[in-house]
Amino acid sequence: MGPGGIATIIAASALAVIAIAIAYAIVRLGRLVDEASDSLKSIVAETTPLLEEVTTTVELINGPLQSINKVTKSVEDLSEKITNASSSFLDKNNMAMKAAGVLLTAAQMKKGATKGKGAKKRTAGEQE
Repeated sequence: MGPGGIATIIAASALAVIAIAIAYAIVRLGRLVDEASDSLKSIVAETTPLLEEVTTTVELINGPLQSINKVTKSVEDLSEKITNASSSFLDKNNMAMKAAGVLLTAAQMKKGATKGKGAKKRTAGEQE
């Protein structure tokens, strides 16, 4: 066997090692693809019921929220009607409102004066 034969054996051996390495890499890659496929199937199988539960939950929450929205709208309408009625009453009965204000002021002043006299009497009683 000459130098050419030895080179041929070395080249053939290197080619065999390279072929084995490529075959090993392809087998590993195939296993990786299988694992990824199984994981994806598992995720899809678990996600579908979860999405259905989320949809059901959102629908159950939206029902009361719509009721609250109706109540809020009714309260808003009622508040607007009360505001309009109050404004209309105040605009039409300006003199009556001024008279009511004067009466309230007089009542508060009288109440304050009564408290002041009672405080003086107690002070005088305590000194005796």
